[in-house]
Amino acid sequence: MLQRACLFATMLSAMTMAADATGPAKGNQDMMFHGTKVNRVLFLGNSITNHGPNAKIGWNCHWGMAASAKEKDFVHLILQAIAKVSEKQPESIITNIATFERKYETYDLDAGLKKEFVFKADLVIIAIGENVPNPATAEAKAALQTGVDKLFGKLKENGNPIIVVRSSFWANAAKDAILEKACAKVGGIFVDNRALGKDEKNYARSERDFAHKGVAAHPGDQGMKAIADSILKALQAHR
Repeated sequence: MLQRACLFATMLSAMTMAADATGPAKGNQDMMFHGTKVNRVLFLGNSITNHGPNAKIGWNCHWGMAASAKEKDFVHLILQAIAKVSEKQPESIITNIATFERKYETYDLDAGLKKEFVFKADLVIIAIGENVPNPATAEAKAALQTGVDKLFGKLKENGNPIIVVRSSFWANAAKDAILEKACAKVGGIFVDNRALGKDEKNYARSERDFAHKGVAAHPGDQGMKAIADSILKALQAHR
């Protein structure tokens, strides 16, 4: 059932939406979203941001898990909102950096994110944390802080973008505190999403049936909208 739904939704998305990496309309004027330049938008995240098909877990879609359609994941909801306000489609890159989450101590940023750094985004939206092992010791917390600081700092060096960081959907006090501290160091906007995971209605399992519990534990359409709304609200408040 999920496979058929994903295939059907993919066909609809192809007919109604542009590709992930799309360019702005002609003209030299900067695209703005409530005071923030948004010609180029970079999304860095994990499966909630983008996950390709994986038959082993019953996921045959290619968008943020576990939205019912591409246009309903938080990434595309944000892009739609930007396009509506600016009347143009921003150029965008959407990248899953789950490998960084799991191997932040040894991850080669320059090699792994070369395209993303060259992109020199105006706005970077970071949604990570869920795959990071729980930092239970002082040493683990320090190592995670160093890894995240390096990532955020490198992003800031390439184009001086506005950086937005949201806390984890599956809240973790230690990891979220580290993300918030790293965000502050680059003058970013931290978005507190801790309450979202406490509401069962935000989970995909509350909207439809999944064979895989891990997929079901991801945000559904309501959860995706809540994430998008929180980020958009923070951007609107930023001046």
